[in-house]
Amino acid sequence: MNVACFDTACFPGQQTQIVKEASDRRDSHPIEGGTIPGSGGHAAYSLSGPEPSAIPILIAVPHAGRMYPPNVVENMRFPGPASLKLEDRLVDRVATAVAKACGASLLLAHAPRAMIDLNRSPDEMDWTMVRTGAPAGMSLLRSGRRVRSGLGLVPRRLSGVGEVWKRPMEQAELDARIDGIHRPYHAALEQQLQRLRQRWGTVLLLDMHSMPPLSPRVLGEAAPRFVLGDRFGASCDGSLCTAAFDELSLQRQNVAHNRPYAGGYVLDRHAAPEKGIHALQVEICRSTYLDSRLAEPGPRLEETVEIMSALVRRLATEVAGLARGGDWPLAAE
Repeated sequence: MNVACFDTACFPGQQTQIVKEASDRRDSHPIEGGTIPGSGGHAAYSLSGPEPSAIPILIAVPHAGRMYPPNVVENMRFPGPASLKLEDRLVDRVATAVAKACGASLLLAHAPRAMIDLNRSPDEMDWTMVRTGAPAGMSLLRSGRRVRSGLGLVPRRLSGVGEVWKRPMEQAELDARIDGIHRPYHAALEQQLQRLRQRWGTVLLLDMHSMPPLSPRVLGEAAPRFVLGDRFGASCDGSLCTAAFDELSLQRQNVAHNRPYAGGYVLDRHAAPEKGIHALQVEICRSTYLDSRLAEPGPRLEETVEIMSALVRRLATEVAGLARGGDWPLAAE
């Protein structure tokens, strides 16, 4: 079956006494899971990283998917423009390079956001999109802001594009996407966070996204190139967000906090700072690593990878300070 793919082609100081360099560890074979309905068996996600883990950070990219089953493409009004706007276009290229450079675990979604948004709760659904309407006991149209804007569990409309779909979907089709894509992805995310926390004592989920260029917050100032989201302080220890701001400032990058992106369902579901599971969303401006059309890799891709790699290393050091009052467990070696 043909599947459309809209694509081209350690620590300094005392940490080196406890944590091996990522290059000394064995990269595990990627673990694939879930299934994209209608794709002929393509996995919904892949999980990779060195074994044993080199740092207590998991990089996740929920909007990286570009595997479009034929029936999905056929039902899209404007497949090219819609997919380009919905995807966090090629940010998985950045994430993959950063994870390799730093020894971080990496969870990549392969199912496209057009099919189902992994950063939305299963009940954030515009049920007018389903031919039979809402299931018994559920309201026809949830009143949430994201659903009303057209960006619920299954995106309905986009600014500059309009309605995404030609016709309503069947309930069985939605159920298959939840069972094959959404549920397995979040199960894998939860399990890997638990494994890393058990090994290191604490863990950080870095939920990586990309954004279209923003307007300057103040006339005459440069627009933010990065936005850090911590659910207004609820998803991670404040020291981690402070360190992220400091590191990006050292890299001479303009950074915003929680506006316009504070994080979504991924952080709400998985972050539990009181249990040692921290989560931070990072939005990267697409102009920093894509070409002028924001469609293909650009000349500054490598620079963006270096900036993000420095950020991950800094955050890994900060997470070390949170683990057991700053002492890394020797048993992790």
